Amino acid sequence: MEAVCQFEFDVPDAALDANGHVNNVAYLQWVQEAAIRHAEASGCARITRACGATWVVRAHRIEYLRPAFAGDKLRVQTWVADLRKVRSLRRYKFTRLADDAVLAQGETDWVFVDALTRRPRAIPPDIRQAFQVAPDLK
Repeated sequence: MEAVCQFEFDVPDAALDANGHVNNVAYLQWVQEAAIRHAEASGCARITRACGATWVVRAHRIEYLRPAFAGDKLRVQTWVADLRKVRSLRRYKFTRLADDAVLAQGETDWVFVDALTRRPRAIPPDIRQAFQVAPDLK
């Protein structure tokens, strides 16, 4: 599995706010979609379901650097920066393809939890092996 998962998309009109640029909430949705795509592609999602667990967000931070507008073609990249006992830090970078400008970057701290008890549990070796950790990728 490649360390970085990426996909490209066109910014829809529905993602805009009253200021005419992409709403911050849209970035949160794209962050979640990127994490899900990476988890599915790596096999992590299947392993997580099979062992009766799920992932929940503990905290997130996004730094908005430049605005994006309807019709812009963007690339979102995501990678796992670390895997701890029950938590994992995932990073993101949004780039506009037309000028290669970095529009936003951020990270999400995920917690691995038991699906029934909702209590944190240790990340199993199978999931650790599903990802290539890339702490300093920018």
